[in-house]
Amino acid sequence: MAYALQQLINGLTLGAMYGLIAIGYTMVYGIIGMINFAHGDIFMVSAFIAVTAFTILAAADVTSIPLALTFVLIVSIFFTSAYGWAVERTAYRPLRGSTRLAPLISAIGMSIFLQNSVQLTQGARVKPIPPVLEGGIVLWDAPGFTVQIGWSQMLIIVTTVILMSAFTWMITQTPFGRQQRACEQDRTMAALLGVNVDRTISYTFMLGAALAAVAGVMVTVYYGVVDFFIGFLAGIKAFTAAVLGGIGSLPGAMLGGLLIGLIESFWAAYLWAEYKDVATFGILCLVLMLRPSGLLGRPEVEKV
Repeated sequence: MAYALQQLINGLTLGAMYGLIAIGYTMVYGIIGMINFAHGDIFMVSAFIAVTAFTILAAADVTSIPLALTFVLIVSIFFTSAYGWAVERTAYRPLRGSTRLAPLISAIGMSIFLQNSVQLTQGARVKPIPPVLEGGIVLWDAPGFTVQIGWSQMLIIVTTVILMSAFTWMITQTPFGRQQRACEQDRTMAALLGVNVDRTISYTFMLGAALAAVAGVMVTVYYGVVDFFIGFLAGIKAFTAAVLGGIGSLPGAMLGGLLIGLIESFWAAYLWAEYKDVATFGILCLVLMLRPSGLLGRPEVEKV
């Protein structure tokens, strides 16, 4: 029982990070109907920005953890949002009126470009940082096993809950949220009613990149090591989470992320750790066969 509780905490932590990345996928798909396959690599870039920022703070002898985390989050969000804006302007906007295959190829090309640019500038070796948040709270001191939730795990879970609540409020209650939902339904009609469609789409890409930046900082704090290839696997799993929960649904993206994290954690703990990725994608195949729209998604209605 104690071991299962520990795996539950680990799975929720992992799922929260997947959920933050998955929201970026689902927001972009909802507004332009296309998948941003460079999103995982934007997450990877944010992790390297976080490592660089932590290194600068260490050189400046900054010892306050709250100050360091706040600074790193602000810097990572700022620069990663700029990457998101650049991806939209270069890989998507020029091809928005073309066939659906062209932006897909462009996004894959942007993904390869980001991977290789980071590899060339930062090197192919992993980039470690000293532990930022050590220790935690002991929840259950069972015989032979101690259940503990680390400070970094608490930070990830609490940050994810706050961001999910804030984004839900923004989408449902603010003028930008109304503009975004209008563009999702009909971009031509939204433009006729005075909505700046290009600006709304750019801001959506930037918001998705900002969430990926938060996930990148959290991954850096949690694992303490990054490399140029982490964006590929994390991006694929976050995309799987978005499809599992229902592509285009914000709650679905977070639900899918939590499910993927829990599946990975329990599968690795009780079955075969080396096959946890196979289990994740196998369950995705089952969901697509039984419920193609995802758990919380709605079937698309073709306009005629």
